[in-house]
Amino acid sequence: MNFWKLLKSQSGENSEENYCRSEIEPPHPLSPSPEREGEKKRQMIKVYPKKSLGQHFLKDKTIAGKIAESLTGEAYKSVLEIGPGTGILTDFLIRRQFADFRVIEIDNESVHYLKIKYPELENIINGDFLTFDIDKYFDGKIAIIGNFPYNISSQILFRILSHRDKVAEVCGMLQKEVAQRICAKPGSKTYGILSVFIQAFYSAEYLFSVSNKVFSPPPKVLSGVVRLKRNQTDRLDCDEELFFRVVKACFNQRRKTLRNSVRSAFDLKADDYHLYHLRPEQLAVDQFVELTNWIEKNLRVSE
Repeated sequence: MNFWKLLKSQSGENSEENYCRSEIEPPHPLSPSPEREGEKKRQMIKVYPKKSLGQHFLKDKTIAGKIAESLTGEAYKSVLEIGPGTGILTDFLIRRQFADFRVIEIDNESVHYLKIKYPELENIINGDFLTFDIDKYFDGKIAIIGNFPYNISSQILFRILSHRDKVAEVCGMLQKEVAQRICAKPGSKTYGILSVFIQAFYSAEYLFSVSNKVFSPPPKVLSGVVRLKRNQTDRLDCDEELFFRVVKACFNQRRKTLRNSVRSAFDLKADDYHLYHLRPEQLAVDQFVELTNWIEKNLRVSE
């Protein structure tokens, strides 16, 4: 696997050569520096947020710095940023000097802009994270970070779950309501399918809220930043495919008790589960595992 690393910045030309050159041909006082030339090129390329991609570019560098610092750097050497846009978060991630840092961006305009802004980044991946082959690019554990587009944030999280053995940590900015749902505890109104699925394999921490005024264009909702850290659960103590079906069936009728939601979704031989009187938002992950095992034991086998 050919991993790329962040290249060290090169020093200027030999000082003696510069001295001799200045003796012969002094630089024009108005000649732009290489830094100004790079800035001029970036200014010539306009990257506009695209509604079709759910883009809202973060403008506040303080917020970007806080998100970048939210990564612990524990148990992984590789970091993947999803949807860097114009690179406000990328700036701070580069400064952290991770051994293997990459970005993936679906917007061709942004990719063109980023290649000019960050010539030291050898491999900016132009692609869709939802179809991205993580195993092709990364051998070991990785962290994922980004300002996730609101319209696909849940899909991103489910994609991460499907690669939970490789993704050790996630720091993401999402719609505040979704961020709160991820971190919700049993018994709360926001506790739901996403809460159970994420917390089955990750510890979830709500870090801070973000105003809609620090984006261009400003979204109609507030944002929240969460950190997910892989827990010690390699596999659930049940049929995981059935577990996902059970959780979805229960929360699809979240106002009903488990007795009603389970009965309508599964053909069972027994009707005496001891927590049947509860609603789904009252069950912790381990209780959903227990319910899954009970359902598997009592399923009628179709002839």
